[in-house]
Order: sequence, then C-alpha cells, then structure tokens
Amino acid sequence: MNIAVLGSGTIGQSWCALFLAAGHRVVAYDPNPNMHQQILDSIVRAQSTLEALGYSGTGCSEYLEFTTDAREAVKGSRFIQENAPEDLSLKHALYQEIEPALDSDAVLLSSTSGLTLSELQNGLSNPSRLVIAHPFNPPHLIPLVEVLGNDLTRSGLVAEVLRFYESLGKVPIELKKSVPGHVANRLQAVLWQEVLHLAKEGVASLPDIDKVIANGPGLRWAVYGPNQLFSLAAGDQGLQGFIQHLGPSFEGWWSSAGQVTFDEDTLRLIERQCDDPAGPETKEMKRRRDQLICQILSMKKAT
Repeated sequence: MNIAVLGSGTIGQSWCALFLAAGHRVVAYDPNPNMHQQILDSIVRAQSTLEALGYSGTGCSEYLEFTTDAREAVKGSRFIQENAPEDLSLKHALYQEIEPALDSDAVLLSSTSGLTLSELQNGLSNPSRLVIAHPFNPPHLIPLVEVLGNDLTRSGLVAEVLRFYESLGKVPIELKKSVPGHVANRLQAVLWQEVLHLAKEGVASLPDIDKVIANGPGLRWAVYGPNQLFSLAAGDQGLQGFIQHLGPSFEGWWSSAGQVTFDEDTLRLIERQCDDPAGPETKEMKRRRDQLICQILSMKKAT
C-alpha cells in the first residue's frame, strides 16, 4: 500500500519509520529539501526499537520517496498522514493544494493535537474524507492513536481507519465527540496541574513528585487504566465496591485539587526545582526512556 506523509518533522519522521517497518511504500513531503536526510537518519535511529517490537520491514529506506511537491506526494496514496504545523491557515492551504490530486477513495488523516475536526474540514471541498488521527509521540513506539470523525465524515470511514491502525500494530480508540486536547492530552494536563499545585503548596518537590509517579501509580498505569485498576483493588466487590469504600475520600481529594497557571511564581518554581538535561544527557535519557517503553510493550505482547 502507498502511504503519503505530509510534513516531515519529528512526528512525520516517526510515522515514516512505522509505515515502512509495517511493509508499506511511503512518499514523504516537506517544503524543506533538507528534511529528506533527516527522515533517513530517523529511520536508522528507530530501527532497533521497531525490530524489538516485532516489525519485519525495519530500515527499508529503499521504499521511501521524498518530494517537495505535496501534490506529487499524495498521488496514488490510499492514506495520507498529515503532520503540518498547528497553524489552521497553513493546513487549509495544504489541503487546497493536494485535494485536486487525491484519489477518489483517498483518506486524509490529521495528526493535529489542538485543532478541531470541523475547523480542519472547512479547508476541503469534500470534508467527508478527513479524520483526525492523533498519535502519541513518538508514533513508531507509542501504540495510542485517537481517532475522531463527525457528522460530515463518510459513513464507515472511522471504522476503516481504526482497522488501518490496528493493522499497523497500533491501539486506536474512537473519540465520540470533539473536545480540546482530545483525551490523552487532557489527562496529562490535569495530572500536571496537580503536580505543580502540590509543589507550589510545599507538599513535595517537583523531582520527588516525578519519583512518586514513575515508581508508584505510573507502573500500574502501564498495565491497566484506572477503572480496571480500582476494580481489581476491590477484589470481588469490583468497581462499585471500590466507590462505596473510597468514593468519599476521592470526592474530598477532588474538591481540594488545585488550579494553577504559568504565572511568574510557577515559572520560577519550575526553573528552581527542575534541571533540564542538555546535550548528551538528553539523548541518553531519551534512549533509556524508549528502551524501557519498548521492553514494557514487548512484555505486554508476550503475556
């Protein structure tokens, strides 16, 4: 199958590596011709991870084409993964450029994390072919894809898109309605807000709260979601029993949760307590992060 990738930044490069590893031909587009080499380099970097995850077509850069012409990129492609910058006017201009060159059955998938589907659809004369397919970064490693259609989406298309991502080894979920940030980013935002609130209140430092998450609930979250975990915690009583026992405590914690903004006090706190890694240290932390995630995913597949 031919797949076009529009926009070859970090997300686009990762999608290219995954699509190639899954045995597809990829045509990548970017207005910057220097991105071709960056894509090739990213494919090499992703190879060991994808091999560990069981993909057989890793490193097949001979099946990659690159072009600075978006219309050429989409010709003959069944699926088009769009990763242009989060600028609505820029995305609309790109859609208007490629739409005349799309095959009649081509599906346009937007990786957008912040724009709404209805906003994006306004840039197309045929909005029924557009679906939001928001990945979790990096797409070649993290399985989640949030898929969203609406009343203008062609009947059956969302189900087809879900099957497409499942065929790639992804774990897609269908969003039933549009909300800013989709699901995963909203959950991250709420958690981070409470992290900052606790630090500002002097309950614990930001580095120690990171340790709490990485060495406590984060380990369980890599296995099951909160509803499943709380149900397991209650044994035979299940989730309803958990709520009966601990529901009032949770309601109290919810009512005392904090609201923070990135005001000067918050920014000073972050600067004072968080040492951002730089250079080789950053690369090593990313390598270790991806290696551990890969090991977790491999173990989940094996059990």
